[in-house]
Amino acid sequence: MFEDRPDRDEVVLVGRSNVGKSTLMRELTGHDVPTGRKPGVTRQPNHFDWASEGFMFTDLPGFGFMSGVPEEQREQIKTDVVRYVEDNADDILAGVLVVDGKSVVDIIDRHSGEGEVPHDVELFHFLRDVEVPTVVAVNKMDKVDDRDERLDDLCDRLGILPPWQQWRDTVAPICAKRGDIDALTDALETHFHEAKRDDLLKFL
Repeated sequence: MFEDRPDRDEVVLVGRSNVGKSTLMRELTGHDVPTGRKPGVTRQPNHFDWASEGFMFTDLPGFGFMSGVPEEQREQIKTDVVRYVEDNADDILAGVLVVDGKSVVDIIDRHSGEGEVPHDVELFHFLRDVEVPTVVAVNKMDKVDDRDERLDDLCDRLGILPPWQQWRDTVAPICAKRGDIDALTDALETHFHEAKRDDLLKFL
């Protein structure tokens, strides 16, 4: 279980291992975040805070398949992530679900058997159920050719109606590695504004 959470408002980053959460975190915060070739480098929440502002970005551990990590441990990580969000929902200004634009639709389809809810879909609905404003940061879009079609397919899988363009505060196509994260910061701006936290816009 994760402990020692600083007491402040936050934006949390959640998602599978290896979708580029730590790279995105580096873009958002300017801090050097440990990223690894091996999935599962982040095992505890990484908080990047501004003490004077009562605000932080939090990179939560990746979940899902990780080579060399036993299933029991993977499940525990996912449980801890869910519990963290549940326990702190009142202080979370936005939950950013980071997905790999190139593979997310295929991964969702692969895990959509009977009685099975894919992690990404489950997490999206969970964040909304606990009333955390949710943005899906669709990363690695530089590797996607049929951009609009892919984003529409993702909306469809998440249970929100395409076209994706009408969900700009929910679906944000980005490429963290290239520093192209404007769609995400625009979406976060909307949520900060709605939470009456315009004082935090300078962090975006």
